[in-house]
Amino acid sequence: MNDHTQHTSHIPQDTDNLPTSHKHQAPSEAPLSQHAAHDASEQLGAAATHGHQEMAHGPDGHGAHGGGHEGHSEEMFRRPFWISLLLTLPVLVYSELIQDVLGYTAPGFPGSAWLVPVLASIIYWYGGWVFLTGAVAELRARQPGMMTLVSLAITTAYFYSLAVTFGLVEGLAFYWELATLVTIMLLGHWLEMRAVGSAQSALNELAKLLPDRAERIVDGRTEAVPVSELRPGDLVLVRPGSQVPADGTVEDGRSQLNESMITGESRPVDKGQGDEVIAGTVNGTGALRVRVTKTGEQTMLAGIMRLVEEAQTSRTRAQALADRAAYWLTLIAIGVAVLALIGWTVARGFDNYTLKRVVTTLVVACPHALGLAIPLVIAISTTLSARNGILVRDRLALEQARHVDVVMFDKTGTLTRGEQGLVDTATADGVDEREALAVAAAVEGDSEHIVARAIVDAARERGGQTPRVNGFQALPGRGVQASVDGRVLQVGGPRLLEQEGTELPGALAERTRIWGERGQTVVYLLERGRVLAAFALADVIREESREAVATLKQQGIRVAMLTGDSEDVARWVATELGIDEYFAQVLPEHKNEKVMQLQRGGLRVAMVGDGVNDAPALAQADVGIAIGAGTDVARSSAGIVLVKNDPRDVARIIRLSRASYRKMVQNLGWAVGYNAVALPLAAGVLAPIGVVLPAAVGALLMSLSTIIVAVNAQTLRRLRLREG
Repeated sequence: MNDHTQHTSHIPQDTDNLPTSHKHQAPSEAPLSQHAAHDASEQLGAAATHGHQEMAHGPDGHGAHGGGHEGHSEEMFRRPFWISLLLTLPVLVYSELIQDVLGYTAPGFPGSAWLVPVLASIIYWYGGWVFLTGAVAELRARQPGMMTLVSLAITTAYFYSLAVTFGLVEGLAFYWELATLVTIMLLGHWLEMRAVGSAQSALNELAKLLPDRAERIVDGRTEAVPVSELRPGDLVLVRPGSQVPADGTVEDGRSQLNESMITGESRPVDKGQGDEVIAGTVNGTGALRVRVTKTGEQTMLAGIMRLVEEAQTSRTRAQALADRAAYWLTLIAIGVAVLALIGWTVARGFDNYTLKRVVTTLVVACPHALGLAIPLVIAISTTLSARNGILVRDRLALEQARHVDVVMFDKTGTLTRGEQGLVDTATADGVDEREALAVAAAVEGDSEHIVARAIVDAARERGGQTPRVNGFQALPGRGVQASVDGRVLQVGGPRLLEQEGTELPGALAERTRIWGERGQTVVYLLERGRVLAAFALADVIREESREAVATLKQQGIRVAMLTGDSEDVARWVATELGIDEYFAQVLPEHKNEKVMQLQRGGLRVAMVGDGVNDAPALAQADVGIAIGAGTDVARSSAGIVLVKNDPRDVARIIRLSRASYRKMVQNLGWAVGYNAVALPLAAGVLAPIGVVLPAAVGALLMSLSTIIVAVNAQTLRRLRLREG
């Protein structure tokens, strides 16, 4: 194995912002479970699902978006919508008002007079059932909202129309209004449910990091056993390329483990006898014998799972704008109707005219526009974002993005590519930089080490011709050696210099000192004890990151960075990108604490990350944003996913959020404003001077308001997220 030794990074003593140790702290220990890690995660997954439900429905069981939303799903509205739509079409065709307005006569057939009442009845009881039951839930919770308002309108329209049909009262039937209201409301709620989506449990994705089986060593032989059978004290074999099945300590062997998914450390971590390993991390090229110390719920992975579950269940319960408007509109509509009933009864007694005023008031209150005002904007904004590589999983995340005060980026895999790459080169006097890189790549060509791959890839990208080599051999603990055109060349880290007793020339010494302060890996090319070149390798910064940080600052948003890497690495990346605030050496169980630290200061935080170690912070943040190339658990913990792996999309999310909110407010203003004018007119406030709003005219104007709201929502499509 090619063993490139890395520079030791200086650890600052700023204990206010940084942990003082790289050691992996054990998470809060829970009672031992006898279940497998997967079973434990499923239990936690169920808890998280319950947390999602509690978050959505509130502590007393009613929905955060109005009591009637409890237990609602996309399917509850999709099927009834399509059936109601099919039934509404003939209701409109055969409605007398529609025929009079459009000047046609619908074809008759035996029983055609009962077609509209029968179809309207089906629409009311089948399509409207979800609103009727939702209204009951809202009223029980003493929070009348959209469901109550819709139920009030369709019930009034339905039973008044039946009374007209059976000759109990004189007037105009509202079957068509009932049918269109139910259909439009079902459409609006279906769009809303589609936008919200069903919450997926991030905890189940965490369990996938653990292998199903482990190789336990018993009496010198190995046996394959389920991970659930492992107990503290067991000895397991971790083969090259496989995953560590449980937390433990290395008893024999040397290798490098990829811990980036757990700790955020971008570079593979050397592991040897006595070193701790974490369940779920991936072994490199060496075989390890590991003594198990923690299993099941005691592992670091399980601790992260608990943090995700806690963050998911402790989120703020927000009530949608439309439901708050519906709450007040319900009370106002009922109040105006009662006043109309009392006023006209006192003025002329309870007669047909009084009944018409009351019914017209309640029917005019039907919230066609209000019901579509926000769902339409949500549907358009989520579609618009998807076309721009931004996947909105949780609409509340998009709504809240406009409030963000600070964006916290995880470094590895978010602002950087999460892979080692060549970032700088220095050569001795008289040595060509391109040739030195090509020769170093040739020597490293037969190595699978991550540092070797970075050098080879850099030489290939720069178009250098790598010469043929022979006599390749590994230098344990130092690097590699090979012969190139009769020249014996070596590539390795500081240990190679120590072994060869080589002193660095002044210029190279200064350059490597700077690289070391940045926490970068330094590799040297030597010939007969002379240093020809030095190469600096580090986690490569994304080209888009600089623009992303600059754009956010222009929007007046603070930018911070969070990383499990050393202070030196964090400082270098922050300096390169112009980030003024960063937190380094942050362990997974502490990342969400950094988010909470900012939140306790009254700031609204957006967290952007890609790894398992980011999941608790993503869930804790006001807005969780996952880089698309990241892990499934990161995507499942986040409300928004950046499909194109472009950190510049964070600023675009905020632009879209602000534009969407403006459209919501405009639509709500129009919908509520219409009712503010129509309700008093329907009640007959201006009747003494001859101004009365007929029910039919009120219904038509209501339909017009719906069209206006829909058109206004469509103008959101003109927003160009990729511009500016």
